[in-house]
Amino acid sequence: MIQDDLAGLSVLLVVAEKRSFTRAAAELRVTPSAVSQTITGLERRLGVRLLQRTTRSVGLTEAGARFLERLRPALAEVRASFEALDELRDRPAGTLRLNVPRIACRQVIEPVLAAFVAAYPEIRVDVAIEDGLADIVAQGFDAGIRLGETLDSEMIAVRVSEDQRMAVVGSPAYLSARAKPKHPRDLHAHACINYRQITSQNVYRWEFTENGKDFDIAVSGPLVCNDPDLMVRAAVDGIGLAYVLEATVRDELHGKRLARVLEGFCPPFPGYFLYYPSRAHVPPKLSAFIDFLRRRGSRRRRGG
Repeated sequence: MIQDDLAGLSVLLVVAEKRSFTRAAAELRVTPSAVSQTITGLERRLGVRLLQRTTRSVGLTEAGARFLERLRPALAEVRASFEALDELRDRPAGTLRLNVPRIACRQVIEPVLAAFVAAYPEIRVDVAIEDGLADIVAQGFDAGIRLGETLDSEMIAVRVSEDQRMAVVGSPAYLSARAKPKHPRDLHAHACINYRQITSQNVYRWEFTENGKDFDIAVSGPLVCNDPDLMVRAAVDGIGLAYVLEATVRDELHGKRLARVLEGFCPPFPGYFLYYPSRAHVPPKLSAFIDFLRRRGSRRRRGG
């Protein structure tokens, strides 16, 4: 009975996070019917309905929300207990859960993933791509990767990328038909592609620096979206100017599918950091990953 309840609680946590039996089943590598049966069995044993099911979505009932609020810290302690056992192993093992935005995944995770998996075959890497700001503690992640300026001061942060720069870019056709902006205030006369922030749902104000002072500008144009890839494609297609990380458009700039403007107003800033909660014992699997990233970064800086 206790074993069934523990399994059911783990399944409940994933279903609540994914808000779907199908997505939860994919995460857990079981069938949707198995997830449904596990939840039904848990609810029957507890005598309380935890999930509200419709044909399109799954949500927590009030009882389920209250239950999970107290359950998450307890399961985190159980997970920490298992991680403590890993310290007694000869090699790091277990599932390393990472929450990473799409751009950081390309820059930080993808270049090292194959080598890390080969070096640590007993570690299973579980990467969740999420561009919004996530609560890695509540969602059970071991660590996340974000730009340094977005990190909570209570987190331990390890730098894992070079400096980044923003870039204002447009297609040659777009820029040849209009006067190129000389100053960020000139953007008010241009069609600009706006980014809607996933977490806050606010439209991002473009940020610049002049004479050491930072300022931001609200721009307008024919497109607002929350996907950097779509912004780049729209800029290449001549819809307007886009404000994106320089690293995302290097190929387009090199191939002259995009041209850059206002470069002098976009200085470098600290890039991506791997972050995790402050705690006395870092799981060996996470320590192994951090050390691996540091070694690879050192080799890149030496040109090796």
